[in-house]
Amino acid sequence: LEINQAEYLIRGLGYVKSISDLENAVVTSEDFTSIRLKDIANVSHGPATRRGLLDKEGAEVVGGVVVARYGANPMAVINNVKEKINELSSGLPSKTLSDGRTSQLTIVPFYDRTELIQETLGTLDEALTLEILITIFVIIIMVFNLRASVLISGLLPVAVLMVFISMKLFNVDANIVALSGIAIAIGTMVDVGVILSENVLRHIDENDQNLPMNTVVYNATAEVSGAILTAVMTTIISFIPVFTMIGAEGKLFRPLAFTKTAALTASLIVALFLIPPFAAYFFRKRNVKISFRYILNIALVIIGLLAVIFGHTLGLILVAYGIVGLLSIKEKISADRANIINIFISAFAIVFLLAEYWRPLGVDRSIFWNLIFVGLICFGLLGIFTLFRSYYVRILNWALRNKLLFLAIPTAIVIFGVMIMRNTGKEFMPSLNEGSFLLMPTSMPHAGVEENKRVLQQLDMAVASIPEIETVVGKSGRTESALDPAPLSMYENVIQYKSEYILNDKRERQRFKVNEDGLFMLKDGSLVTNPNVELEVDEGKYDATLLKDPFNITDRQLIPDDDGEYYRNWRPEIESPDDIWKEIVKVTKLPGVTSAPKLQPIETRLVMLQTGMRAPMGIKVKGQDLNEIEAFGVQLEDILKQADGVKDEAVFADRIVGKPYLLLDIDRDKLARYGISIQQVQQVIQVSIGGMVLTQTVEGRERYGIRVRYPRELRANPNDLKDIYVPVEKGNPVPISELVTIRYEQGPQIIKSEDTFLVGYVLFDKLDGYAEVDVVENAQALIQEKIDNGQLVVPKGINYQFTGTYENQLRAEKTLGVVVPLALLIIFLILYFQFRSVATSLMVFTGIAVAFAGGFLMIWFYGQDWFLNFSFFGENLRDLFQMHTINLSVAVWVGFIALFGIATDDGVVMATYLTQTFDKNKPKDRKGIRASVIEAGEKRIRPCLMTTATTILALLPVLTSTGRGSDIMIPMAIPSFGGMLIALITLFVVPVLFSLKHELQLKKATK
Repeated sequence: LEINQAEYLIRGLGYVKSISDLENAVVTSEDFTSIRLKDIANVSHGPATRRGLLDKEGAEVVGGVVVARYGANPMAVINNVKEKINELSSGLPSKTLSDGRTSQLTIVPFYDRTELIQETLGTLDEALTLEILITIFVIIIMVFNLRASVLISGLLPVAVLMVFISMKLFNVDANIVALSGIAIAIGTMVDVGVILSENVLRHIDENDQNLPMNTVVYNATAEVSGAILTAVMTTIISFIPVFTMIGAEGKLFRPLAFTKTAALTASLIVALFLIPPFAAYFFRKRNVKISFRYILNIALVIIGLLAVIFGHTLGLILVAYGIVGLLSIKEKISADRANIINIFISAFAIVFLLAEYWRPLGVDRSIFWNLIFVGLICFGLLGIFTLFRSYYVRILNWALRNKLLFLAIPTAIVIFGVMIMRNTGKEFMPSLNEGSFLLMPTSMPHAGVEENKRVLQQLDMAVASIPEIETVVGKSGRTESALDPAPLSMYENVIQYKSEYILNDKRERQRFKVNEDGLFMLKDGSLVTNPNVELEVDEGKYDATLLKDPFNITDRQLIPDDDGEYYRNWRPEIESPDDIWKEIVKVTKLPGVTSAPKLQPIETRLVMLQTGMRAPMGIKVKGQDLNEIEAFGVQLEDILKQADGVKDEAVFADRIVGKPYLLLDIDRDKLARYGISIQQVQQVIQVSIGGMVLTQTVEGRERYGIRVRYPRELRANPNDLKDIYVPVEKGNPVPISELVTIRYEQGPQIIKSEDTFLVGYVLFDKLDGYAEVDVVENAQALIQEKIDNGQLVVPKGINYQFTGTYENQLRAEKTLGVVVPLALLIIFLILYFQFRSVATSLMVFTGIAVAFAGGFLMIWFYGQDWFLNFSFFGENLRDLFQMHTINLSVAVWVGFIALFGIATDDGVVMATYLTQTFDKNKPKDRKGIRASVIEAGEKRIRPCLMTTATTILALLPVLTSTGRGSDIMIPMAIPSFGGMLIALITLFVVPVLFSLKHELQLKKATK
């Protein structure tokens, strides 16, 4: 209304504010007497029908799930949620107990990806750090020039920084796969600097004409810049197939392709535009005043001593540098010898750092033994490369004299590699260790709410009793959300297990204080034994009451100490997460509960989004009749248990038609006799048994239904239902038993459909050591065999199809089958534009074939139990290098794609100098041809070996990593490691083929 030129809004207020409002509501009125609701009904608060449960370790709890928006950064979302929880915490209710204590309601996360994200990034950060240290070590030893080593080593931080800048500009998130691109590229990034610096040093040594340093550096750079550009371009081009990936594999690996491409581009820019001017400055001879050198070396000694005093052992390295410098000034040792001593001091310092941070023998072994092991590995492998270089000319001479015999070796390697590839198992992706499990069994379809609650609590308490388990939260059924369509009989138990060692806030291993006997000391003065280490402690030395259970200790009770020991959370017999899962399977074998495949939360969510199933492998049975679908699924269940590679206990067909129904069959003839419609009867059934929502009460922003329903005592069992009355117009009410027939029947507990067909699932899992694709193919073949011989009949209208993550593998394989050959063709064209010769390009291209075979050889060796199956310093090498059966997955193919690009690098460098040498010498006979080949090979073997050594040795920390995320990194690194080892043979193949080509041309010309 408008009153006095002001507008007023009209509201009629009649909200229900209390139960009394409902009780006093008028139902009808007669003779001015109102019949209120309270006169004919009881009004009370009541719960809605319960379709879900949440339990934590046997205690019922209330929980919620936060869903991130599509494309949102998970870490940012989690941090925002934590901030919001902190804001809400101050307003949560609390209660003062009778003893004066305050009970505060708190929100406690039971599943948080923060730890997984931090641990995976921590694993990669550790691997990158170790890779850089090993790379610097290789450079120092093989270049044997401190200035050049500093120059090349300085390339890495600058290039890596440029990669992170590009990631920020192009909105590429830093995750385990994306940063693995940098880890894979480290060796190649250094290679360009090694080739350039080595050539600069050689030109400086051969500078007989005393040319200016700028000219020397320019000439050296111009000589190899073409080869460097070609080598880097082939590596960049090789990753084009990864950018074409779609689906899950595309989302996973496109960031990796971006970071690797950015890393190589950055290293190329730094190598060609930054290293030359710095090299001209560093290598220029200059006279430094002796007084300044004195001051500098004395300062090094003082700084080193101060560092040692404050607990930094590496300060001794600075002291050593200073002492060597002072001895050199006083001419006690020559400048060349001082340089050699400084090189070995630097190498020792790096080996010490590697031993401290790498700890390949394990954190329970002393730094001394780790130092010895790392030294033997690094110096041993470099010794092999040095030996290879020493005998290179002799072997090359023999190969040139026996070309066909020699070429038979790489040919045999390639053939063997192809045979291995054809027999290697296939899977979509290696499983990422998430640090948690998802147990998803099911109960019988007829189980009610209370029975499911009892079983769920039993499961949670059984799992929580395992010492390695941190928390377990179980869910049965669903919440009122479209995101969660689970029935009550489906359980989801999120199981968080403890990390192997206690970690600090940065998810790094934490050291704690121990006494002289190796027992951990607690803040309350008691002690804890270390069950994972055999300690020699005198019996009776300690009071048994002071020794606490080591598996009930938290980091809050221990005393942090940087000089202490790491605290292992797992029992000695538990060596891996697989052992924890076996313990879980053992304690969760309960009557009326099915088995479940080994699942993890993120992995399972991805599978469920892609296939709708809660298992990585399964069969979808489609049809129009649920009974036929279930019956056929049960038949498939029996057959699958016989398939090779299928885990018997994990096979389970959906029991679709297993829910008991109470049907009220309405007799239409009787309804007609009483003049009652079917709708009236159905309405009575709904109101009396299920309840009917008449309206809603408004409570702020919330809405609650107001339901009318018979009291429980009038609807507790089928006999009570017979006494429900149906009103009849102009007559007495009729008992419903006169109108309906009550009977029992089994029906579906949940109805699923896909592509307009009803569907049921048959879930299964593979045994350890089998590949997903192989298991599915075995199952397909067995089912087809049963159909062919008549043992299995597919009903009319029923069809089945295998589904699961293996479909992603088939799709990715199909895409790569087209794009990889195209990328190889582009690599060949780049080589052709470099050499302008099809023959020379093919010679270099052979490196890809040999490296490809080498990668598969390494995969084959990894799967052989005898390979490296011996102890070294008490550590089994197979365990050290995480050796197990490697299946051909998308991650492995990405490793091969990375290998294709770097496999031609040595060949490009060798072929470039061979061409330059032949253009310079112009040999006229066979002897001259071979002499030119040997001359070129001898001058280029050093940079080629250095680039190969950096690539191979830089991957060692990745191959030995055990942290979260290593499951993905190792399969990507194996092809490059094995391929580059075998690719050393291309240092002979390219010269031999080059010689063969020119000898044939010479022979043809002399005819």
